[in-house]
Order: sequence, then C-alpha cells, then structure tokens
Amino acid sequence: MTSIQPAKIAMFLRDGVDVETERAADLLTKLLRTVRSHLGMEAAFVSRFENGRRIFQAVDSANEACALPVGSGGPLEESYCMRVADGRLPQLIKDAQQLPAALELAATREFPVGAHLSIPLRLSDGSTYGTFCCFSRTADQSLNERDLELLRMFAEIAASVIERDLEESRLDAESRKRVEGVLTGEVLSMVYQPIVDLENQRIVGFESLARFQTVPPRSPDVWFQEANSVGLGHQLEVLAIQSALAHGYLSDGVYVACNASPEVVLSGELPDALCQAKLSRIVLEITEHSCVRDYANLECMLRPLRDRGLRLAVDDAGAGYSSFGHILRLHPDYIKLDMSITRGIDRDRGRRALTAALIGFAHETGCELIAEGVETASELATLRSLGVHKGQGYLLGRPASFDIARDLVDRQLS
Repeated sequence: MTSIQPAKIAMFLRDGVDVETERAADLLTKLLRTVRSHLGMEAAFVSRFENGRRIFQAVDSANEACALPVGSGGPLEESYCMRVADGRLPQLIKDAQQLPAALELAATREFPVGAHLSIPLRLSDGSTYGTFCCFSRTADQSLNERDLELLRMFAEIAASVIERDLEESRLDAESRKRVEGVLTGEVLSMVYQPIVDLENQRIVGFESLARFQTVPPRSPDVWFQEANSVGLGHQLEVLAIQSALAHGYLSDGVYVACNASPEVVLSGELPDALCQAKLSRIVLEITEHSCVRDYANLECMLRPLRDRGLRLAVDDAGAGYSSFGHILRLHPDYIKLDMSITRGIDRDRGRRALTAALIGFAHETGCELIAEGVETASELATLRSLGVHKGQGYLLGRPASFDIARDLVDRQLS
C-alpha cells in the first residue's frame, strides 16, 4: 500500500478538514460521500472483515432505502465484499442482475443490487482489511475502467486512514497497559522538596513530587501526559495525592503540598481522596493542563474543602495565561512563581519587574508568593531584596524521602 500524504487526502474532500486530527470515521465518511456523489451512486461504504463476518464500518447513502447501519453486517461468505476480494466477482459490475455469479447471492435479488463497484482494502503488511464499495439498486451501463480507477485511488486513501487509526489504537492500548501497571503496581513513589522561609531559613512546607521506578526510566511529566491521553489522568493524580499523604503528617506549622489539575478537581474525585485527611495540614497546588472554561464549578468543588481548612496554591505563575486566570478566579493562599521567572532573575530586569508586580498583587490580595527553582545564591539574594519571603529549589533543598523530610523538620525543632 502506498502511503497517502494528508494534503492529498484533503484535496479530495469537499469540506476543509484537519487531516492530522480528524477522526478516522469522519474522514472515511467524507471520502465515501465524495466518491459516491461523483459516480452518481446511491450508497457507499467501507467494510471490515472480522471473525468470518463483513461489518459496515463507515457508510454514506443518498436515501433511506440504501441506508446501511454502521456496525451491522452479516456472514462474510454471503457478501459481495468477500467474493470481490477473492476474485469470484469482478470489481466493476454494471448490472448485477445480468451476472450469474452475482445472482448466486440473495442480496442481488432481494435488495436488489444493480451497479456495484468494490476495491479490496489492503494494508501495508499485505493483509486484506475489508473493502471500499459503491452501489446502486439500478444498473449503470456508463460505468467504466476510469471510474474504477477513481475508486481505487479513494480506496488507497481510505486504507491509509484506516492504517493510521489502527496504529493509533495499538499505541493507545500499549499506553493504557503501561498506565494501568502503574495504578495497580508499586511503581509510583513520592519525594518531598522543602519550601523555605527566606528570612529565617526555616522549612514551612514540602511539595510532594511523583517518581516512577520503571525501566527504561521516564520522567513524571511523560507519565502524567500518557495517563491523560488514555483517560486515566484523574486516577494517577489521585493515586499520587493518596501516596503523598500515606506517611502521615509532619509537625504543626509544616504542610504538605499536593498537585492537582483543574480537571481532577472538576471530576469530583478529590473529596473521597481527602475524606480522612487533615486538610489544615495540606496545600493543594492547582497545576495547569488546559484552559479552564467553568471556573464557577471549579470554585464550587473547592469551597467545601477550603471550608475544612484546605489551603490553595496556584502553580507556575508567570508561565502562561491560565495560571493568571487561576489567580484571579480562585483567590489562592499562595502564588508560586514559575522557575522560568526565578532563574536568572539576578541578571534580568524584566523578570525582576514581573516579580515585583506579583509581590504587589499578592500583598493587595492577602496571599503569599513562593519562588520556585531557586538555584544560585545570587538569585536568592535578589528575591530577598525584592521582598519574596518563601522559596523552593535545589539551593534550598532537594527532593528527598518522607523519612529525610521528617528528620529535617525534627532537626529544626530541636
């Protein structure tokens, strides 16, 4: 099978489409409609061969009389599709009523079938997936090899679309299996990075961060992206929150921060995950996966938790539009300055100006600013001079196990 470029697919479709993102079923239907209309046929369909049956995968018809329900089908041996694919019927039939081999099939008489064109869909491994067909109930003596060649071209495009969809389905299945292995196994663990008061160098909290013990190693962001892509992102986020709190709590005045996307908040799964938690000892960091379109519902879902003492932080401030939207709508207790602003702040006037503006905003709204990604003494000194009172980063403490985090807290209390 020759690979068909997306531009070539789009060229044959009447409606503008994004071939890279369009659903395979929609693309196939548009292909069928285009070729059916061009050839003046009553119906067109893509079939697939599955467990001895011919299944209608995509259909386009000019009228109800020729409508074929998607997902329906019948025995493969009793279909035109199979007999065209194995050569017992020709690919171009001008009048099935005059062809003895076609009259052997009950559908020829009962439907009835008049004109019929069919091209087997071959995949790149040489296997036959199904067929790309057009037909009418009446004969059409004007059909010729040029029409059949057009159908072959559309069948080639359809096979390319189908193969892409099969590959995406295979990759999705592999991704789901990997993520399910994380959800049911002991792959996920949590580490804790100190959040420090820059004035007295005392630890005020720890951000819990997910780590995955897999071979080959994969970064946490890759795991969460993959989980979201297969619809398991909520489950993985909730598991990370539960794992972060499984060890218990640190001393009074030292909180544990857990990350949660707006999507997992809106899912309604957080109250169950936090039902036994001491919410006054937890800060929920709202992370940015996508633009929030329903802030009213997001606030509604968070309100009962905040009424029980849960504090809120907005992560990655300065990194994108959505983080500022979170700040304006959610009225957080903490704003976390993104590391892309913190790094090099000692050498960049623009970063200092943005930080100063956020400090003023935080003061006006009664929340605190936490600088992430503090890595050099010069960055730390600049942040202090600007009036940033809390910080997090490798200079202040690296992520470590819960036991080490507890030892650090015990040490500062002694």
